[in-house]
Amino acid sequence: MDKKRTYFPRTTAQQRRLLFEVWEATGSVAEACRQAHVCEGTFFKWKPRFVAGGYAALEKFQSRAPKTVHWKPKEVEDQVIALRRQHLEWGKKRIADELAKGNNWVPLVSPNTVKRILQDADLWPKPEARAKRGGLPSPSEPPTNRGRPST
Repeated sequence: MDKKRTYFPRTTAQQRRLLFEVWEATGSVAEACRQAHVCEGTFFKWKPRFVAGGYAALEKFQSRAPKTVHWKPKEVEDQVIALRRQHLEWGKKRIADELAKGNNWVPLVSPNTVKRILQDADLWPKPEARAKRGGLPSPSEPPTNRGRPST
């Protein structure tokens, strides 16, 4: 027996409409699923939305993408900014570790959250435009030997 799983793409709005039209006409979930080419799990997933909103609720599926960024409390952001201003040489990992150390080694923020906070406060260095690999070096870069032995 083949162990590969079958891929079923997301249902279309037309499939969902057909599914519930056939279900209302026949009263049979199995027949509706057969005609719409979906499984019964799909029917029962969409049924509460159909009951609540009718056919209009079947038009769009709910995105799983997060709607809002989970912002940290203002006190934590202020601590991150204060540590950066006190220690300009510290990076995002060191700042995150220092905050965890002050919190009995329980992490308050991830290093990437520290970076986001510092970028929002204009305390994170902006990326410089770099020349492509193998291309001409930018005027600010000193020329290098690129692996050639010095004479």
